[in-house]
Amino acid sequence: MKIIVSPDSFKGSLDAETVAETICSTIKQVHPTFNVTALPVADGGEGTLESLVKATNGHFIHTTAQNPLQQNIETYYGVLGLEQRYMIEMAKVSGLPLIHQHERNPLLTTTYGTGELIRHALDQGARDFIIGIGGSATNDGGLGMLRALGMKFYDAMQHEITVPRDLHLLSSIDDRAFDTRIAECHFTIACDVDNPFVGPNGASAVFGPQKGATEEMVKQLDANLTHFADVIAASGRIKLHTVAGAGAAGGLGGAFLAFFPATLQSGIDVVLDAIHFDDIISDADMVITGEGKSDIQTLAGKAAMGILKRAKKHDVRTILLSAIIEDRKELAQHFSEIYAIVEGDVTATMSLNHPVEHLSNKVREIMEIFKGE
Repeated sequence: MKIIVSPDSFKGSLDAETVAETICSTIKQVHPTFNVTALPVADGGEGTLESLVKATNGHFIHTTAQNPLQQNIETYYGVLGLEQRYMIEMAKVSGLPLIHQHERNPLLTTTYGTGELIRHALDQGARDFIIGIGGSATNDGGLGMLRALGMKFYDAMQHEITVPRDLHLLSSIDDRAFDTRIAECHFTIACDVDNPFVGPNGASAVFGPQKGATEEMVKQLDANLTHFADVIAASGRIKLHTVAGAGAAGGLGGAFLAFFPATLQSGIDVVLDAIHFDDIISDADMVITGEGKSDIQTLAGKAAMGILKRAKKHDVRTILLSAIIEDRKELAQHFSEIYAIVEGDVTATMSLNHPVEHLSNKVREIMEIFKGE
């Protein structure tokens, strides 16, 4: 039997690689003759960079760039295998975990560091990019990233605008120094939200509070991004206001759509395409996937659902094994079988305290079922 093991991380307890390796080693203990392959994945958010670099035998490139508060930090991005595709996870340089809670202020935080990583990769010869845009600390509409790549933004007095707080003053966009190499590239943007640029479901209203925005700041941020979108549209580019996905990462998705040769794509689909997942599972008998907690949101495009869709195309049996499972009835309609670690005598606290042990025990229990297959 050929089994592909492709879990996401069990957030709060185990990274995806440890989950996959634990499942694989336990299967081999029960069934030494089974052909088992570990292929941990991520859905475009945290851990995606590491997952893709490892899966493709790629490597990391280390450099220095600005964090959301314009302080230089050590960071990195990746090159995927031999294909010379470059992967940048914007959270590694513009992400929320990089600044303290009391420092969170989306009127001041910017994506400048993300632009610096793109520029650094361009200098290495990069022309094919994957950009993961989850987990941002910013709400600047891509202002910082665009500035790092040579674009300038001016108010009516020709003073340069550098932070999103001042975007309501924006009068003109000067793209004469915008890096010309961008036009030679293709950017695949791993994006798992469909929020528009502005409005009640836009970047500021939905994601601003988690980045430190008060109720009044949310109104100011949304008004500023609305004006930003107005100026972009007046310059002859796309009208971003209501475009699905443009509000991702504080409007960074919109910046890519307006100024780059870019396409937005589901994060898990970007990952699975990059590792040629369809080719790998085409002759598999079973796929085991999972995550920390599976519920109705899993069906909305998380990693496990993306894997299930690919597996179904090849008629491959798909097992969902997660730490916690809610909405069992809905999930059972899609997956071949579903299993939770936290059930019966195993509590959530026990699972968190000894995650590898309880994961291994559950896999052993599941695999006993297949002894006759």
